[in-house]
Amino acid sequence: MPHMFYTKDHEWVSVGDDGLATVGITDHAQQALGDIVFVELPEPGRNVAKGEACAVVESVKAASDVYAPLSGTVAEVNQAIVDDPAKVNGAPEGDGWFFKLRLEDPAGLTKLLDRAAYDKLLETEA
Repeated sequence: MPHMFYTKDHEWVSVGDDGLATVGITDHAQQALGDIVFVELPEPGRNVAKGEACAVVESVKAASDVYAPLSGTVAEVNQAIVDDPAKVNGAPEGDGWFFKLRLEDPAGLTKLLDRAAYDKLLETEA
């Protein structure tokens, strides 16, 4: 399984063998949101900057932006979660991914959190 990285905004990133960075929301974020009922994804080909709001997820509790963890170009989106947003609830860190980025600077991954650092962040938020 590819190594996963995390943001303080509760997104996850993993880079596959194809060099694309898959982005989604963490299980923690999904649990905080509750049952997800709507997802809006960025258009393929869109350039996004690190920290830019580029997707929206709505649940029965709230709506929340999903931020680009790194700068790049949207290469692919997960149409399956637009058609059935509940897929995010079932596997937020798997099949419930949001979009894939062609990274502008792959070295930026080193500035994201690893699992241990993300778990520590969750402890401080509890």
